[in-house]
Amino acid sequence: MVLQYKLKSETRWKKYPGKSKLKYAVSKYDFRLLNEAKTKVLVPKSNYAKVMKRFRQIEFFKRR
Repeated sequence: MVLQYKLKSETRWKKYPGKSKLKYAVSKYDFRLLNEAKTKVLVPKSNYAKVMKRFRQIEFFKRR
């Protein structure tokens, strides 16, 4: 899975480098989750908490 982010004022999505490398607080960004091939959006534009919750759910069921 690929986690992408962008500032709420921007239009271009970037690959998520990690929480510690962000310039501003996570509340100033939009996040989304895509499959590995970047062909399907698993979680549309949302906040960090919602995207990470869904990411953990997918990982849990993938390993069951």
